[in-house]
Amino acid sequence: MAYKGLLERYAHLLDLPAHTRAVTLHEGNTPLIPVPRLAEGMGGGFELYVKFEGLNPTGSFKDRGMTAAISEALGRGSKAVICASTGNTAASAAAYATRAGLRAVVLIPQGEVAAGKLAGVVAYGAEVIQVQGSFDEALSMVVQLSEKHPLALVNSLNPYRLEGQKTAAFEICDTLEAAPDMLCLPVGNAGNISAYWMGFKQYHQKQNTDLPKLLGVQAAGAAPLVAGHPIEQPETVATAIRIGKPARGEQALEAAQESGGRIIAASDEEILAMQGRLASEGIWVEPASAAGMAGLAKEIQAGNIDPKGQRIVAVCTGHGLKDPDIITQQMETPEVLPLDLGVLEKRIVG
Repeated sequence: MAYKGLLERYAHLLDLPAHTRAVTLHEGNTPLIPVPRLAEGMGGGFELYVKFEGLNPTGSFKDRGMTAAISEALGRGSKAVICASTGNTAASAAAYATRAGLRAVVLIPQGEVAAGKLAGVVAYGAEVIQVQGSFDEALSMVVQLSEKHPLALVNSLNPYRLEGQKTAAFEICDTLEAAPDMLCLPVGNAGNISAYWMGFKQYHQKQNTDLPKLLGVQAAGAAPLVAGHPIEQPETVATAIRIGKPARGEQALEAAQESGGRIIAASDEEILAMQGRLASEGIWVEPASAAGMAGLAKEIQAGNIDPKGQRIVAVCTGHGLKDPDIITQQMETPEVLPLDLGVLEKRIVG
């Protein structure tokens, strides 16, 4: 049977209202890619996989939650949706809203959204408003607007977002025919780590799978859950997780602790280095997406994790095309040679 999206595949496991009307771009069903060379580079002796969420329709994991949130909003009779975003949520909300025939309004921090993400938001036809403030301040504004006006909030404060996002845990268990021993992933607004834990616990109850330890990784310049307090001016090259006051922060900390795992921070240098290592495996991710794997490598090197004999999954949340400027700004202009066979042979073959 042809794949028709997450709501059909996992409807029996999702807590969605009866009024929900499915809006889908056939999201989900993303690959779990083995990366043995990366595992060897970290010491070897364990299985390592990348759950590549950048292959969702709008290029990020946000589509999992958005299919649920927009479907619920449409069924409820909403005519417009609103969100604050560092880019990926906005692109996803715009795509699913236009698919449903709804108006989409997105607030973004001025000058802090990667061009690849903003282009998608505009292409899908959303109304984009830049605000003179941080993501956290923009989120506060959209919450207030949604409480005063008939605008459906589709940030991760929306509980249906997490219902959709937990399906990634189901897919991992279905593919491996078991839960992994550990899951590592980036942490920004903290909804995703919370959703994964919901999904793994649900499969544990229904399918008798084991429960993995969670390793959540924030960027060092935007690590409120590591610091223990909000970060007023978060700074990191990993724009997707440049968030100083995560909406699901407490829930994320509880998930990590309950799993026997933890939340740590990785530097921008460690994140960018891992982005390069993933690219050498043919997996190009945006910087934030490399944070989970960067944190894993850091913990193994520090001796805090012994991976021997384990099966570990790293979630890469968004495609590299979401933030290409990171690469293009460092890229040297390719050399130019005459269109001459002899010259090209000398250059290529020697």
